[in-house]
Amino acid sequence: MHCFSFDIETVPDVEAGRQLLALDGLSDEDVATAMLFKRQQAVGHDFLPLHQHRVVAISVSFRTGDTFKVWSLGDEGSGEAELVQRFFDGIERYTPDLVSWNGGGFDLPVLHYRALKHGVRAPRYWENGESDRDFKWNNYLSRYHWRHVDLMDVLANFNNRAFAKLDEIAVMLGFPGKLGMSGAKVWDKYLEGGIKEIRDYCETDVLNTWLVYLRFEYMRGNLDDKDLRREYALVRSTLAGMQQPHLNEFLEAWPESSQ
Repeated sequence: MHCFSFDIETVPDVEAGRQLLALDGLSDEDVATAMLFKRQQAVGHDFLPLHQHRVVAISVSFRTGDTFKVWSLGDEGSGEAELVQRFFDGIERYTPDLVSWNGGGFDLPVLHYRALKHGVRAPRYWENGESDRDFKWNNYLSRYHWRHVDLMDVLANFNNRAFAKLDEIAVMLGFPGKLGMSGAKVWDKYLEGGIKEIRDYCETDVLNTWLVYLRFEYMRGNLDDKDLRREYALVRSTLAGMQQPHLNEFLEAWPESSQ
């Protein structure tokens, strides 16, 4: 079995903002400020509609066979089209189970719009049983199927009044949670040229998601005590072997006594 946990980070799509608001001649920062202000006036908050987000990072973990990996797609100079293409290419190649936190409510709809914009083909992802019967009752698109597990949605019993933040659930379970960064800081960090920090942050969100998923699988009876310890150990050994500062920080914030 192949299993991806994934997360995306986005910034305002200032190209679209210029067109929608007729703001030719303004800087990216000024266009984004106008977009956010207009949104605040319209609905009382400045979180942009999903089609006005541009993807700047996609991170995944990959559990298959005896291995676990975590990385960010492309490199620091990769454009949005490449990142989105690589994400859907991974689904095309592996047909993995997907795991996310609010992926059904945010990440995947954003990826749909961006794939549409960039002409990204993703037939395996959009399969609903017409070509492959295995997808009729278990595909990526249905909210109640298991090929994509949106942990926030499932744990809330599909009730938006019960939704929780990944950071709070991760910390509640003894995992690191967010380490000084959050989605609200991504635009400012992007303006500073901090794409590496954004990618690192995205990877730690993916790790928190994966660890919560392991506890979910334990709760469901798909892992026993020995299995869960083995999975935790695999994550720890993988991160230790990568010798990346943000992953080392994650390990230091995840004491073995919390398991």
